[in-house]
Amino acid sequence: MGKRSKKTRPSGNPKTKYIIIGVIGVVIAAGIYAASLDPDSIKAPDPNSTKLSLDTRQGSPVLGDPSAPVTIVEFGDYQCPFCKRWNENTKPVIERNLIETSKASLIYVDFPIIGPDSATIHAGSYCAADQGLYWRYHDFAYANQGHENDGWASAENLKLLVSKMTGIDVDKFNECLDSKKYEQRVNDNKKIATDAGATSTPSFIIIAPDGTGETIIGAQPYGTFKTVVEDMIS
Repeated sequence: MGKRSKKTRPSGNPKTKYIIIGVIGVVIAAGIYAASLDPDSIKAPDPNSTKLSLDTRQGSPVLGDPSAPVTIVEFGDYQCPFCKRWNENTKPVIERNLIETSKASLIYVDFPIIGPDSATIHAGSYCAADQGLYWRYHDFAYANQGHENDGWASAENLKLLVSKMTGIDVDKFNECLDSKKYEQRVNDNKKIATDAGATSTPSFIIIAPDGTGETIIGAQPYGTFKTVVEDMIS
């Protein structure tokens, strides 16, 4: 079962959150609280809080309207089966009901913790982004996920996999992947995720218009995110 924690309000400029591609000042709970059997209706009491700066500049392009009042930040690993489940079952409903209606936007921050191939397939996302295909690659990678650490996401297998992706220049992608130009970017994002308190995938920080944040842990259903987002903008 997943977890949520309710946050307190920060001091300072409430417009801090609107620096979407930048350093977001967030007040986030120091502790994580277990949800009940009905995670859509349970909110934990406010714990002691600590302020952090969540740097999303090296993460994904924003999915949705960058000026949407709420931002969903996801920490994930392309080899994580729970991330795949969330991406295929929950993300499409979030896109349709929250992102396309400009209530929320989504930013994905790399958290490659399963094995060395995770770093490789995450680096490939930015090679695809060079061709304007980040989110197509993102969904394609999850749709074609193999077993954890069985080699499906190695550099050579990834090249073969991406050759089946619509619209991509495979030669440019392969050259980019071989150059390892985005290896450090992925490593930096992993540190950002760890510094933000992520310990598993998928993990989320939902950022309200006033800069407060709430964590959601695990591949939670759409109702959990809907409740948090609507509470934040009500």
